[in-house]
Amino acid sequence: MVFKRLHLGTVSYGTDTMDEIQSHVRSSYTQLHSQASGNNTSSTPPRKAQSSGPKVRKSVSSRVHEAVTAIALCHNVTPVYESRAGVTGETEYAEVDQDFSDENRTYQASSPDEVALVQWTESIGLTLVNRDLTSMQLRTPGGQILTYCVLQMFPFTSEGKRMGIIVRDESTAEITFYMKGADAVMSTIVQYNDWLEEECGNMAREGLRTLVVAKRALTEEQYQDFESRYMQAKLSVHDRALKVAAVVESLEREMQLLCLTGVEDRLQADVRPTLEMLRNAGIKIWMLTGDKLETATCIAKSSHLVSRAQDIHVFRPVASRGEAHLELNAFRRKHDCALVISGDSLEVCLRYYEHELVELACQCPAVVCCRCSPTQKAHIVKLLQQHTRKRTCAIGDGGNDVSMIQAADCGIGIEGKEGKAASLAADFSITQFKHIGRLLMVHGRSSYKRSAALGQFVMHRGLIISTMQAVFSSVCYFASVPLYQGFLMVGYATIYTMFPVFSLVLDQDVKPDMAMLYPELYKDLTKGRSLSFKTFLVWVLISIYQGGILMYGALVLFESEFVHVVAISFTALILTELLMVALTVRTWHWLMVVAEFLSLGCYVASLAFLNEYFDLAFITTMTFLWKVSAITVVSCLPLYVLKYLKRKLSPPSYSKLTS
Repeated sequence: MVFKRLHLGTVSYGTDTMDEIQSHVRSSYTQLHSQASGNNTSSTPPRKAQSSGPKVRKSVSSRVHEAVTAIALCHNVTPVYESRAGVTGETEYAEVDQDFSDENRTYQASSPDEVALVQWTESIGLTLVNRDLTSMQLRTPGGQILTYCVLQMFPFTSEGKRMGIIVRDESTAEITFYMKGADAVMSTIVQYNDWLEEECGNMAREGLRTLVVAKRALTEEQYQDFESRYMQAKLSVHDRALKVAAVVESLEREMQLLCLTGVEDRLQADVRPTLEMLRNAGIKIWMLTGDKLETATCIAKSSHLVSRAQDIHVFRPVASRGEAHLELNAFRRKHDCALVISGDSLEVCLRYYEHELVELACQCPAVVCCRCSPTQKAHIVKLLQQHTRKRTCAIGDGGNDVSMIQAADCGIGIEGKEGKAASLAADFSITQFKHIGRLLMVHGRSSYKRSAALGQFVMHRGLIISTMQAVFSSVCYFASVPLYQGFLMVGYATIYTMFPVFSLVLDQDVKPDMAMLYPELYKDLTKGRSLSFKTFLVWVLISIYQGGILMYGALVLFESEFVHVVAISFTALILTELLMVALTVRTWHWLMVVAEFLSLGCYVASLAFLNEYFDLAFITTMTFLWKVSAITVVSCLPLYVLKYLKRKLSPPSYSKLTS
């Protein structure tokens, strides 16, 4: 957040004219300091000197002074001084004598906008040096400390879109009510003017966030009357919130418009290429923001969410069903057009034409919803889930994005200057927007493919032994005789096959750099070919085929004792599972090789100890080896041939990248 512009109605200051504001502030405070010194010498009350001030047309210097003072006072920012104790023994000394230098001061606030405003007032000479619940201290360019008593504080809310504060100047005993907020709200609160709406639009078209600052001077009697009514409303049992709001609104009338501020919300690094990558991956992007329509459009263009050459349909404000119908018809006649709509118009259209609006909006290359409340953001996410039946991912960095993040199928919180509310409520927390590209293109894609392969292979591992038991029971006249007993069943599910099967989570079809370079690979996931009814049935057929071959092969090559059938079929089963893992792997990892040989070694080593299941004299003969090899080849070789033919005749999309 960077302060860019200050507009007073007749004069506008930008980044190149901030030195003029600094000189105005310095001269005004120097003049006030000299007047205060003269008043103290002549023993004149300080309030009387300014009693005739409002009757005279104010100079530019005094207007700048009032505006800067209001910006420096109307906020919830707290300066924090870090203790710089070098050793443990100096801690108490550091707490008593803290370093109050400018280099050691940082600002804490709920919003980075307010920090940007306070940092700007510091840059022009009016510095916030101390603040607690009841007071606030400012340091003037001349080094004088001004103390203000905080009488009341009205925090910002997403519904009210404004915040206010009542302070008393300790030196003059003047009571002032300062307020700042969005232009849509403040335009009805401040006195009549002919420049606020136009300048708000100009700043919004520059991509700046605007705030309207106003004040109202209160007498002691007015404040005492307000305080009594305010405390009485806060003690109400019924409709307390409404009564408190009504009392506060009694002050928000005919306020003096001081200035209009413009703050630039700078994009993080690599936002544009990240958005382009997401679009190339087949992901539809909607931008839900609370900014003005012009600001949101400017940000969408600067981030390349909306191309500058692309046709943009700005949904004009609608207030009735007929107006919404006409606007929807006008929008329906346009093709390949980005949609920009405000929250008020969106509310009306969703009330009467919910299905039509969502259907048209989903066909747009980009959608920008501005002036959205947190509740509206969550409502839009739920609408997309209901109408499109597709997965939604919500990305936000502030507390007003929490409801949207929680409503989406996947929530991503960006831990930034607006706090950790979004990251704590989300499924994934990142520090930069650009990390979304790697999170989805690499980790998301690999997670889906690996989970699909692992889930289907675990199913295959259980179904193949179930098929063998079914074949064995049918041959034995459905007698309740288990094929494998005791440790063989436990060992098959654990040390004999667990490591190779779960090593599939290390498999990858393309390297991470390739997945980032070609985001179109992510588009294949939307087709669901890695995990579908088709792949499920294929693995079921493979399990039935291999289970039948292993069991029938062992029975055909039957030896004189039943224990030989167990030895032949179980050994062929273990080898088949290890070979099927090798058949499934696309890119070998050294841990996969270790898992394969470790499992095979564990099985061979356990043969010497499992005398009740295996006949050592038989398993060391060539007869055992060739029978096991023959059964294993018959069960696996056709699958290898089919896989080879499929890769030759119908290669996957990533085959060219891996060659």
